[in-house]
Amino acid sequence: MNNIYLKKLPNLSLTRLQVIFRIVVIVLVVEFIVMLIIGNIDHELTIYAEATLDVVLLTLLSTPLLFRWVIKPFVDDRDVALAELTDMAHTDPLTKLPNRRQLELHFDQFIASSLKYSIRGALMLIDLDGFKSINDDYGHDAGDAVLVEVGSRLIASTREEDVVSRLGGDEFVILIHHINSDESSANEVISGVAEKLVRSVQQPIDYKGNKLQVGASIGIRMLEFEEIDTETLIQDADKAMYSAKQAGKGRAVFFKES
Repeated sequence: MNNIYLKKLPNLSLTRLQVIFRIVVIVLVVEFIVMLIIGNIDHELTIYAEATLDVVLLTLLSTPLLFRWVIKPFVDDRDVALAELTDMAHTDPLTKLPNRRQLELHFDQFIASSLKYSIRGALMLIDLDGFKSINDDYGHDAGDAVLVEVGSRLIASTREEDVVSRLGGDEFVILIHHINSDESSANEVISGVAEKLVRSVQQPIDYKGNKLQVGASIGIRMLEFEEIDTETLIQDADKAMYSAKQAGKGRAVFFKES
């Protein structure tokens, strides 16, 4: 397991010593009650029969208490910790957006739906223009603030069903699906979305009294009822994004087969 996840694994509310303490208290108290019950009942049991009765009563009385006071809290906390660990494994720690691993899961689901129901989609790879200079001039904290704000703007500029993820560094990826099945209409819709994203990203960002500004170069790879792996898809979008950079930045370019 990656060390970063080990460090962030939530602490269980019950420590090992607390678990042992609760078990000991339950057993002692219940055994005391059982001995009182046996001692106050007239019987002619042999020592073996009395010991058997002691064990049976101890088991019957202590098991519900052990489950309620020890086992259930421990299991509940473990389940919460595992759920949070799973979430961290699929989430970018800075922006809280889905990471590449989560993107691949969404992409696999999209491909299955696309092939079955003839659903068009698009993948946009967004690289920030001028981000390095912000890191150099204002420090990495400023760069982190920009990345978080850009992530929020990308979410605000897309639909709830679309997937906005951070690929790494200053690169973001958006998976857009369920768009018009007509090719020309789909391209027109995606062009509109890309223009909206470019305008949103380039708006100044307030940081400690400074107005920070970055741009967005976007590479677009349309998805048209085909089987393709995530790596190839991102590579195609990256080529289109590089073309956008060469064309002057701050714009979107569609990927075209050579």
